[in-house]
Amino acid sequence: MIQVLEEKIKTIKGATVEDNKFCISVHFRRVDEDDINTLQEMVNSIVEAYPNFRISGGKKVMEIRPCIDWDKGRALEYLLDTFGFNNASDFLPLYIGDDKTDEDAFKVIRHMGRGYPIIVSSVPRETKALYSLRDPDEVMSFLRRLARWKKSLGIP
Repeated sequence: MIQVLEEKIKTIKGATVEDNKFCISVHFRRVDEDDINTLQEMVNSIVEAYPNFRISGGKKVMEIRPCIDWDKGRALEYLLDTFGFNNASDFLPLYIGDDKTDEDAFKVIRHMGRGYPIIVSSVPRETKALYSLRDPDEVMSFLRRLARWKKSLGIP
């Protein structure tokens, strides 16, 4: 499917296809507004030929995923379980995301009753995150401060 998508959408300037291993992303952040509907119609018509896949939307992206019950929240639960962090008292999850596809992970952290679900957005919006940062620069500043704080406590 990825080759078909790449071949078909190359007529739309700014559109890109990314193989994310578990899904295919068609990015349209750099596509002219007048061409977005055409691109979406192309992608929809291609995916219709693959009944075991579905399209989900994100921030200027169409994600083509297998029809399975899996999202970022379930991926987070899987990782926490796999690494033995589900019941660890010395572990505090931190999840930073900027897309509606991150909402499932925010929900998992809130359900855990501990941790920091953080949305990155320059405008207020409805979210399951409890905290927010404005942009990637603020995320970097936050992470640097967190690292300095950890180092000041003598934690390796």
